[in-house]
Amino acid sequence: MGFITKRIIIAAVIIICAVCYGVFSTPSGIPVLNYHQINDRDENALTIAPEQFAAQMDWLKEKGYHTLTQAEFLDAMENGKSLPEKSILITFDDGYLDNYKHAYGILKERDMKATIFIISDFVGLYPNYLKWNQILEMQENGIEFGSHTLNHTPLTQCASMGEVNNQLTQSKAALEWRLGREMKLLAYPCGFQTQEIQDATKAAGYHAAFTVSLGYDHVGDNMYELHRVPIFGANDHTLLRFKARLTVPRLAAALENFQNDLAKDGHVTLANLVPVI
Repeated sequence: MGFITKRIIIAAVIIICAVCYGVFSTPSGIPVLNYHQINDRDENALTIAPEQFAAQMDWLKEKGYHTLTQAEFLDAMENGKSLPEKSILITFDDGYLDNYKHAYGILKERDMKATIFIISDFVGLYPNYLKWNQILEMQENGIEFGSHTLNHTPLTQCASMGEVNNQLTQSKAALEWRLGREMKLLAYPCGFQTQEIQDATKAAGYHAAFTVSLGYDHVGDNMYELHRVPIFGANDHTLLRFKARLTVPRLAAALENFQNDLAKDGHVTLANLVPVI
């Protein structure tokens, strides 16, 4: 397939997605960014280099974004309380050591807030995960925490609902005991959940839970199936890609869904031509 033909196909895909989904309309609601690792060592789809992360945070500051605390986010979502213009919640999954070594300093220098979802059994156990003293230090300096379960087993793969409940309640209890604060937020491992798991999450005492489905969150949304804007899933984390995922999330989601549907239907060659931002 020639270069020009590929460009035509790509342009057609973008136009189709734009028409079908209204992807260029101004997004409403609250964006929740989702990161994992911040380092210049691991070259994979979950990792962003510190200089790239710093550039993204600088762009948010330049554009007047206000980083939310958990209390501000929940007050808006649960009670409809108004928020500052361009409010945004920044989250990290898993609790990697590099969140302390790199992301923490970048956020602190810019007086920006964030939430890290912790795999409680991994704290201090593995060398690439946070230690309790580091978590406590960050907690005193604008970083909040939530649960990412005991050991990151996807809840849909648990052998029973008893195991699901154990993952939810015991991780919450461990974090609350260690940090002396109520854990109100959960991030589902891999974003996987069902209605039964949502009900168990609510019963365990969480106020809200996040998937990794791309989109903004709005007052009235299901609090146990909230969206985020994943800043991962590619090996090229340019500032342009960051801006695109944040400012035109419907386009990003439409392109990803279109690519996935093509691949599932066996059209792998066509799927690889779909631009994913």
